[in-house]
Formats: sequence, C-alpha cells, structure tokens
Amino acid sequence: MQSYLDNVYSRFPEAEYQPVIGITGNYEDNICKLSHGYFQSVVAAGGVPMIIPPVEDANTLVNTLDRIDALILSGGGDINPLFGGDEPSPRLRGINQKRDLPELMITRLAYNRQIPILGICRGIQALAVALGGKVAQDISIQANVKHSQDADRAEQTHSIKIAEDSILHSLYGEEKIYVNSFHHQAVKDAGDKFRVVAKSSDGIIEAMESSEYKSIIGVQWHPECLEDGMPLFRWLVEEAKAFRRANELHDRVLTLDTHCDTPMFFPQGIHFDHRDSKILVDLHKMNEGRQDATIMVAYLPQPKIGETFSSLVDFDVPGPLEYADLIFDKIEEITEANRKYISIARTPGDLYEDKRNGRKSIMLGIENGIALNGQLQNLQHFVQRGVVYITLCHNGDNDICDSARGCNTHGGVSRFGEQVIREMNRLGIMVDMSHAAEKSFYDALEISSMPIVCSHSSSRALCDHPRNLTDDQMRALAAKGGVAQTTLYSGFLKKEGEATIIDAIEHLEHAIKIMGIDHVGLGTDFDGDGGVKGLADSSELINFTRQLLARRYSERDIQKIWGGNFLRVMGQVQKVRG
Repeated sequence: MQSYLDNVYSRFPEAEYQPVIGITGNYEDNICKLSHGYFQSVVAAGGVPMIIPPVEDANTLVNTLDRIDALILSGGGDINPLFGGDEPSPRLRGINQKRDLPELMITRLAYNRQIPILGICRGIQALAVALGGKVAQDISIQANVKHSQDADRAEQTHSIKIAEDSILHSLYGEEKIYVNSFHHQAVKDAGDKFRVVAKSSDGIIEAMESSEYKSIIGVQWHPECLEDGMPLFRWLVEEAKAFRRANELHDRVLTLDTHCDTPMFFPQGIHFDHRDSKILVDLHKMNEGRQDATIMVAYLPQPKIGETFSSLVDFDVPGPLEYADLIFDKIEEITEANRKYISIARTPGDLYEDKRNGRKSIMLGIENGIALNGQLQNLQHFVQRGVVYITLCHNGDNDICDSARGCNTHGGVSRFGEQVIREMNRLGIMVDMSHAAEKSFYDALEISSMPIVCSHSSSRALCDHPRNLTDDQMRALAAKGGVAQTTLYSGFLKKEGEATIIDAIEHLEHAIKIMGIDHVGLGTDFDGDGGVKGLADSSELINFTRQLLARRYSERDIQKIWGGNFLRVMGQVQKVRG
C-alpha cells in the first residue's frame, strides 16, 4: 500500500492555488455534517471546500474568515425569528439553536470583510436576518405552488421569474428557470442591503442580491442538487479568485486615502479601536478594507459675516489655531492608546515603514487656512505638528483666497495668500486647492514653485458642480506635476440620484483620460459626507481595487492611483526640509 501511495503521489504536479470556499456545516445529533452536493459542486467549479462547524467564539470565526476566499451558507433547519425581532409563531418548526448565532455572526463578519457569499435555502434566510431583514415563519399560509419536496432532491418543483438586470439572470441567461425546494420558512423582508431578484408565481422570494455592489447572492432553492446548479458555484469561485487577487495586491501595495473628516466626530466620544457605527473610518474598518493609511484633517468651518469661529465648533477654544491643535491632540491620543496598531506618519518613508511593521498610519492635514489665524509664522507651528497639507479655503472666502462657494472677495488669491503659498513651499507643506474658486486655483498654480494638489475633487465634465475641476484645470494641474484625487461625495459625482462606486470609477477614468495615470488618486471625504454605495466606508475600499483589477489596470498603475502619485508630490514638496 505504501508503494502504491508513493507512486500516486509522484505523479502529482505542483498544485496551482485554488480559492478556499468555506461551507457552514449542518448540526444534528451532536454531529457536524454536510450533504455531499455542496463540496462536490465547489470542487467541480474549481474551488477547495472547507467545512465550518458552528462555533460561537469570535476569535475562531475571525481566524476562519482570514483563511477563506468565499463563504457558502448551507441549508438546514429554521432560523429562530427572535434574531430578527419577531416572536416565534406556533407554526414554526424545528429551529437549530447550535447554528443560529454562529452563522449570523460569521455572516455579518464576512459581509464587513467584503468576502463573497452564496446563501442556499436556510442560507438566504441567514443573510436576511443577519443584515436587517426578516423571515416568513410559515409560507404555507400564502403559498400556492409546491415549495416542499417529496421525491428525489433533483426534482424541479416549480418555476421562478428572474429580474433581467440581475447577476442571476446573467448566469442563467433566462428569465424563467425551474428549481427545487425543501422549505416552509422563507425571506419575508430582504432588508435595505439586498434587492429581491427572483420570485415564484405565488410571490415567495426565491433569490436576492446585494444592493451595495458586494458579491453576495442568496437563493431559496438547492442548486447543489440540480444538474443546472453549477452556474452559481462557478460564479462564487470566480468572485473568490478576484477577492483573493485584490487581497494579495493589498499585501504589496500601499493604500492611502488622501482626505477624511473623521476628527469632526471626536466630540461625540467615538471609539477608534472599535467598529464604531458613528464613524466611517476606524481601526476595524481599515483592517476589513485593507486600508493602510489616511490623511485626517482638522476641518475648520468658515464663519459668515456676523459669526464667530467659536460659535461654529463643539469645543471651547479661543480661535482657529487652538481648535486645529486640539484636533491634532485628539489624534495623538488615539494613536498613543493604540500604538501597537497605528501611528502618525509625517513623510512617505514613515508610511512605508508602518506598512512593513504591520501598522496603520494617520497623516495630518488642515482643511481651511483660517487655521493660520492670519499669521504667517503659524505655518512653522503646523510643520512641527506634522501637517502635510493645508486646504487653503473651504466653503466661503477667507483671508487667503476665494472659495468655489464664495463671493469673489479677492478676485483669486489675496496678497496674504500669495505669501502663504510661498512660505508653504519654503517649509515643505503641500498646497491643496480643493474647495478653491477657479481663479484662486490658477493663481496658486502660477505662484507655487512646487506642484499643487486637489485632495478631494472630482470632474466637472461628468458632474457640473463648482467644487469639481474642469478639464482645463486638470490639464493645467498635470502640466505642473500636480495630482487630483477623485472624491466620493455623491453630489460631486452625480447631479441627480444616488451615486455609486461605478460613478466614482467613471470620474477617476475621466481624470486619467485628461491628465494621465501619473496625476490621479482617491480622496474619499469619509465622515465629511463622502461615501457611496460600494464604497460606503473604509471597510469597502478593497472594492475599489477589485474594480481597478476588473478593468485590467496593472499593479504599477494601481499603486499610483492608491497614493503613489500623491506621495510623489509630497516627497518633492518635502525635499526642501533637507
């Protein structure tokens, strides 16, 4: 027997990597088990199946998810409707207490990590309950077609109608298919994270997909038992490959978001080391989205005539400079409390050092030059604090320049503003012209001896808004070596309706077309009203990489987009420091 095994083993070549597909196991009579159709279908689709037992320990679940590329939520007994906030009906049948909590936990964790998911029968119900939906406890009350199986599992019991604009329709190429069923509990309400894409003729929900551009499909039937069930498993394996490829790329590429406003929420008592629902950027979300670094700004509102600065902020401070310092103090407190996991970076070299050591990075920026309090010497103070850029104005003219939403107070950059730009050049602080009026933008280009940046600005050609850059501005910016970072504020991406990740990519690609690949990037404006479907917070930033890979951008170009271009300018500007 040993010689036989040796002979067989010697014939196997070095195996190519196949994505690992975790499958939740059923639990019955103290046994974790799984129907063979699940793992056979995964193997046939090109994946490696891994059975996941029902374990409630969070560390075990997180470590499990770190080792898989996709997840299948398998079928089985009913889910306790109490988890969805409903009282159990007398018609409810046998629930599976051992499975409920572990599966709802792993579903939520996988969702947060953007892991592709396929929910089957009980699995579609787990998706709904874990993410804000509800189950119908007994569909026999409303069902008028056969939803139960009393013959072979491969028997098709009824038909379903599929929405034409769905992934499911693209997989099957038909509006109507025949399926099998073994259930009396079903999804009653898909919740706001899913859209229903298939129903039976009696109105029972038969399939749903993510409404947020995530790789998630739930089906009520059992494709692992049908001859034509393979499209779903092949889809999952391909999504798993794409997800793994993006994760491997993030291992090598430094990912920098050049603008977030999270410090605005510090007065609310946020917990940066938790997954805090009040903010879009925290340590957990950065880990989930594989984000390495962000530039957090001290945002300073621009007082209108008759207003005082102190009346516009939540802290009792004498003025703008002290307010900016207080924000930076808070950031330093956060990083000190979590110094094992995150640090403040001042240079591109610091960012790369943090990545090598497995830490996240925060860089410091100022949004609105009012922070200088009209004093040129305060620039030196902010250099010492580690500020890498200053956005010269915000929504309103200040003493430095006119704003895109201002009143043309100076006709562009003021005389004081000219001094500010020259001193920023001398001290090695980047000049950021997001929010600036067009005349201010062109004045700054002429005054500055260094390339300038627009840390969070999109394209006016695609969305006519004064905060966006015209094509001529983009060309002028690129000609001087600068960069424009596409932002995720919905109103800057789309004039009507809700913007999505696709709109953001279209703005990025327009900027590439006008400026070239060396002058673009991403500045999300998270927690400053930035965030769109598919890129709603830091946990979803790996979806941005997946979109770039799907469009066949090279690793080198993706690194440029993901901060490389911005850091090139930062390095050039900071060279004056010696």
